Amino acid sequence: MRQKLQNIKNEALAMIMQTSDREELENIRIQYLGKSGYLNEIAKQLKDLELSDRIEAGKIFNDVKFAISSALEPKLKIENCKLKIDLDPTLPGTHPPVGHLHPVTQAIEEISSIFEKIGFSRVRYPEADWDWYVFESLNMPPGHPARDTLETFFIDAPVHPKLGQMVLTTHTSNGQVREMERVGKPPVRMINIAKCYRRQSDISHTVMFHQFEGLVIDSGISIPHLRGTIDYFIHHFFGPDRKSRLRPFHFQFTEPSFEVDITCDICLGKGCRLCKEGWLELGGAGMVHPNVLKAGKIDPDEFTGFAFGWGVERTFMMKSGVKIDDLRLLYGNDIRFLNQF
Repeated sequence: MRQKLQNIKNEALAMIMQTSDREELENIRIQYLGKSGYLNEIAKQLKDLELSDRIEAGKIFNDVKFAISSALEPKLKIENCKLKIDLDPTLPGTHPPVGHLHPVTQAIEEISSIFEKIGFSRVRYPEADWDWYVFESLNMPPGHPARDTLETFFIDAPVHPKLGQMVLTTHTSNGQVREMERVGKPPVRMINIAKCYRRQSDISHTVMFHQFEGLVIDSGISIPHLRGTIDYFIHHFFGPDRKSRLRPFHFQFTEPSFEVDITCDICLGKGCRLCKEGWLELGGAGMVHPNVLKAGKIDPDEFTGFAFGWGVERTFMMKSGVKIDDLRLLYGNDIRFLNQF
């Protein structure tokens, strides 16, 4: 019995090793392990052996059956996979889905690139800053409405003896005096892009938004330099068909001050239901106020400069072809909306 089982084992293993055909492997399984196979027939004979011989033969029988099953199982699995999968190795693979940058990030990168081409250096200053840099140094006295708690987020932190309270920046203009302090002496040509925070939320405002601040200071800087810079940006970001205009306004930290308008993307300046007269507000700009230059330790009799600050989201909304009518859509995290950009 021992020799017979050993012969069956050697014979079966040799046949399994020599073939990879699915049908032949299945025949081997039936021949040796099937209901009418060799091992099943031998199992019927074990009951006729003496007890001591039956125990020894049973151990050998189990070893032989396990060896044959173990040799067959992996090859049958491989063959089953080959039968189920029609694989063409020459076909290109299926790439996993890849995301893309958020539209606001895309806008920030494009804005940075445009200004870098005309010599602006990209900088970034704190989004939580002292009252001095956010308000006081920008010619805003203690009673100014912008410093009211209804407009500004004040941080519960110790008050600085010279710089005042800590606030979440309401604009990127806090970087103006900081940049003057960093440079020491003009020329200054910076573009500061950062998050800002205000207590407003509607179709054109969000509590958190991004702003880009431009600042140029040097000898002989005048309004034509400001106008030329704005026209350059309008042409490259919005396209050659869009035009801008400077409309007199008032800001505490610039004098004279302007609102910058751009021709409507819908009617290209002809007038429509959206813009009424063909123009849409883009942001603020003006010549740096002498008091702001003094706060940055720059002599206003020797140097002049201009500044502008615009919301990134609003600027992106007015880009040709975008057609976004609610700024809050940019932060709604709706994949259907974001995939359009």
